[in-house]
Amino acid sequence: MFVPSHYREPDGSWMADLIRGNPLALAVINGSADLGPFATHLPVIPDHRTTGEWPDDLAGATLFGHMNRANPHWRALKTGDIVLLAFTGPHAYVSPSVYEVTPAAPTWNFTSVHVRGVVEKIDSLEETLEVVRATARSFEARFGADWDQSESIEYFRRIVPAVGAFRISVTGAEGMFKLSQEQPAEVRERVQKSFSGSECGRHRETAELMGRLPQTGP
Repeated sequence: MFVPSHYREPDGSWMADLIRGNPLALAVINGSADLGPFATHLPVIPDHRTTGEWPDDLAGATLFGHMNRANPHWRALKTGDIVLLAFTGPHAYVSPSVYEVTPAAPTWNFTSVHVRGVVEKIDSLEETLEVVRATARSFEARFGADWDQSESIEYFRRIVPAVGAFRISVTGAEGMFKLSQEQPAEVRERVQKSFSGSECGRHRETAELMGRLPQTGP
């Protein structure tokens, strides 16, 4: 991912926050010459056995994910492969009318983190079950109603043989936070105000991130 210097995250924690808040990643591997790359949308969680803070570039962190074993992507995935995980955060279209200057061109403000790492497929059914359970616990705590999974453990055990779980040892990450940093302060303020007044939650989340930017630039 090409990231111009003024669109880099102002603080490494932004990347970790984006991943935790938007854990549905697009996992991509090169694949083969005849079939080409494979890409699958799947949920990703940080290592559920640790509570330590991630480094700014996420290097050294461990992530877990899972997909359907019937997916050709799973069959193509090999332990030791390099995998790319693309996470997308808040984003919104910017109309030139908001700038109140001319000439102008439309654009799209967006946030994204690309994580690269080495994959290890998990063979153990018990460890696969724990990945599934940890994923449910993580998402219930953040996005659900703290559902109690205890009465569904046997159901989990029945479906786990069809689940392919894996861990990723992160080697590095890049964040793209394109939030009108190239614009003069008064234009950025107008863009942020237009987003914050939108009925779309995605626009309001983009405005919130713009409000966290350091007060520097043109």
